[in-house]
Amino acid sequence: MIELLTNPIVISVILLCILCLCRINVLLALIISSVVGGLIGQINLSEVMNIFIHGMGDNSETALSYILLGAFAASMTHTGLAPILAKKIATAIQSKKFVLILILTGIAILSQNLIPVHIAFIPILVPPLLGIMNKLQLDRRAVACGLAFGLKAPYIVIPAGFGLIFQGLIAENLLSNGVEVAKNDIWKSTWILGFAMLIGFLIAIFISYRKPRIYNNNEIKEIDNNTELSLNKNHYITLLAAIITLGVQLWTNSLPLGALIGLAVIFGFKAIDHKKMDKLINEGVGMMGYVAFVMLVAAGFASVMKATGGIDTLVNSITPYMMSSKILATFLMLFIGLFITMGIGTSFGTIPILAVLYVPICLKLGFSIPSIIIVLAAAAALGDAGSPASDTTLGPTAGLNADNQHNHIWDTCIPTFLHYNIALIAAAIFAVAILG
Repeated sequence: MIELLTNPIVISVILLCILCLCRINVLLALIISSVVGGLIGQINLSEVMNIFIHGMGDNSETALSYILLGAFAASMTHTGLAPILAKKIATAIQSKKFVLILILTGIAILSQNLIPVHIAFIPILVPPLLGIMNKLQLDRRAVACGLAFGLKAPYIVIPAGFGLIFQGLIAENLLSNGVEVAKNDIWKSTWILGFAMLIGFLIAIFISYRKPRIYNNNEIKEIDNNTELSLNKNHYITLLAAIITLGVQLWTNSLPLGALIGLAVIFGFKAIDHKKMDKLINEGVGMMGYVAFVMLVAAGFASVMKATGGIDTLVNSITPYMMSSKILATFLMLFIGLFITMGIGTSFGTIPILAVLYVPICLKLGFSIPSIIIVLAAAAALGDAGSPASDTTLGPTAGLNADNQHNHIWDTCIPTFLHYNIALIAAAIFAVAILG
């Protein structure tokens, strides 16, 4: 127990959460927690910073993807496609706030699997709708939960877009650790996790945050009632670029390359004049730069945590308790996954770490292959919804806090943490109990 309480990862993640709850900026909280964790792990200060800075490169592809996708999302505004979409949404909801949540959730799902702009659509589409949300007295925590569901559940269940990457990582890491499984078989096991998240989502919007919540009508960008709703040539070119972006990403497994070619289509077919290129890229950096940099810093945090050896120590300190039953072992593995992902902020980056540690334990205890898949997927996904450094929480806050009335920790992280992580833990334990 003492080893657990003095573990550098446990201390770092708890410190990170406390700092964020005290409204310390996420970037600073990550850096401070990294330094403290490294020192507790008996790494000298200069070496901690060296590991941290070099480790930031591990998320360089993700950061570049966000910048380019930010530019792609900005292009949707410059061609007028995003305002048309916002206007159509405003017309469709007809003062029905739950319809608005469901529409935004649906768009979030499409952003993961069909038009892979990921969270880049949120700062474009959501701010113009805040005025309508205020009039409906819609609790933005419900919207945050809806967006988080759309950003997270699809890649767990649907084998396309980001889901193809996530499920491919699970399959590759299981194979490399001695478990024979095909990539196309992953979703057949993980669907139960997506179903559990669906239940958490419905509880959030219809029970937890159903009551009206009043916001001030601060200055925000309202929808122009004179916006023309018909699509023109430039809009179709932008839609074509989105399809090509998806195709290239699926073909090459490179999201930055897909986004780059999508931008090339937009400028090549003159949907946007090439003279606006600098402005478009600047807007992409302004829109997604903060999120991209948080992901870089989170990678540095992860590198320091790995260097401390705290992950192995954490697993080894709990492993003796796992041997008594599969259910207890599942709970403890999920608990460890929660701590690791809360700090790292990405379920994708957590999979390789957990697979090496968990697969031997699962095989020794006689877990079935579907159960191993579920445990690994759930342990990796846990904490992604709720982590201060996760794009699943940073994205919704980027849009909902456009008028400075939506707190990242209290209005996004805590609601998504409670509704989705509890659901994932319950579903994983239930699945293991049934499947063995």
